Formats: sequence, structure tokens, C-alpha cells
Amino acid sequence: MKFCPRCAQPVVRRIPEGDHLIRSVCESCNLVHYDNPRMIVGCVPVWEDRVLLCRRAIHPRRGYWTLPAGFLENGETTRQGAARETLEEANARVEIESFYRLFDLPHIHQIYVFFRARLLDLDFSPGAESLETRLFAEAQIPWDDLAFRTMKLTLEDYFKDRREGTYPPLDVNVDPGAR
Repeated sequence: MKFCPRCAQPVVRRIPEGDHLIRSVCESCNLVHYDNPRMIVGCVPVWEDRVLLCRRAIHPRRGYWTLPAGFLENGETTRQGAARETLEEANARVEIESFYRLFDLPHIHQIYVFFRARLLDLDFSPGAESLETRLFAEAQIPWDDLAFRTMKLTLEDYFKDRREGTYPPLDVNVDPGAR
């Protein structure tokens, strides 16, 4: 940030009074601009024994498979955001069932929230951010072609939990050195 969105004057990087972190501060109107983590919301959309995945049409990791997920928008709940992202990326309608996973990724300033979800029908197709959408049984998952480690961990947990018949919510810290 170079200019204050309130008064258009230049900002400086410093620790504001009463704070302990460097922030962008407007010395003209004294507004402190906070840069906080972005929240990514998504779901594990299921039909019978299969999970819906999307092959990414955008960077990063274009061409790799992912669960439908994306940035939470202002004014929506995490559940609404997860359903919206599924509709945008896979043209799929889901019923959000329950909270499933939380991933803290402080090294990239992101928080991922995943829900378990049930596909309402088989009427799905690639959205603008997807090259392809497909249902996968566990043995068919393209494990080596998953876009992000959070997706791999979520899917591994989901299939393990399904075999055990229980879906405990879990808070996961992801090692910043691993993909």
C-alpha cells in the first residue's frame, strides 16, 4: 500500500502507538491500515462413495485437481461461501452438512475452512475457473496431481473417516515447507 484509501496521502510503514507490528499508517489522517489473513472456504462434495474435484483453469497450480474452494466474500457466512464456490467452480449445488477441517497457514497469510457437503444432483460442469469436473472414488483420486497440500490432507482424512464412520472436526497446522 502506498496511498491511504481515505485521504489519498502517502502512507508509511511503522509500528503505530499501542501496537507491536509494522503497519501501513497514514501520517495525514492517522488511519492505520491492517493487512490480515485471507480466508479460503470450500467443501468436500460427495455423491455416494465419490468426491467431486475440479481441475484448475487458473494459476497457481493450473491443471491440478482441487476441491472446490476460494476466498470468502464480505457479507457471507463460511457455509454460504463454500456453497457459492462449489457453484462457481463446478456448477454444482450442495447441501452443506457440517464443519470438517480448519487449516492455519500463517506463512502465506491464509486460513482454510472446509465443510462436508452432499451433492444435490449430478448436474455439474466446469465453471470459469475449472478445466474439468469429475467424481472420484478413493482409488481414483489423482493423488500426485492435487493442487495443494491442504486438499490432499482433507481428502486423506475424509476417506479414513468415512471408513471409520465418524467425521471429527479437526484444526490442522500445515508445515510451511511442504506442498
